[in-house]
Amino acid sequence: MATVKLISDAEAAQNPVVQAVFDDIRAIRKTDFINNFWRALANDPAGLKRTWDHLKSVMATEGAIDPLTREMIYIAVSTANSCSYCVQSHTAAARARGMTEAMHGELLAIIALAAQTNHLVTALQVPLDPVFDVAG
Repeated sequence: MATVKLISDAEAAQNPVVQAVFDDIRAIRKTDFINNFWRALANDPAGLKRTWDHLKSVMATEGAIDPLTREMIYIAVSTANSCSYCVQSHTAAARARGMTEAMHGELLAIIALAAQTNHLVTALQVPLDPVFDVAG
């Protein structure tokens, strides 16, 4: 259950900032659907705009990383952060961008392996090998 009201389209129409963001989401995503994440954030119009602008600048722009890979990275980070909403929504987005069941299976194997080895390195407090020091 949400801790805030999910803003309806009628309520969004009452606030020009919220309406502008909802309109932009619809235009960028080429859909009439506004998901609950944005509807919850709409309780804070400035935060909604700031978050949408940031997300758009990272996820909805041309770059060196293709859109499917971006979604798969988002799934991995969302898994690490235990955000089931984001795991679900970005898995749906990745599938829409062409992620196959085989790709999803490999992604899950990578996530599981990284989690395991990260925990082992943390528990063992393994010092970094100088050859891996990317800053130095």
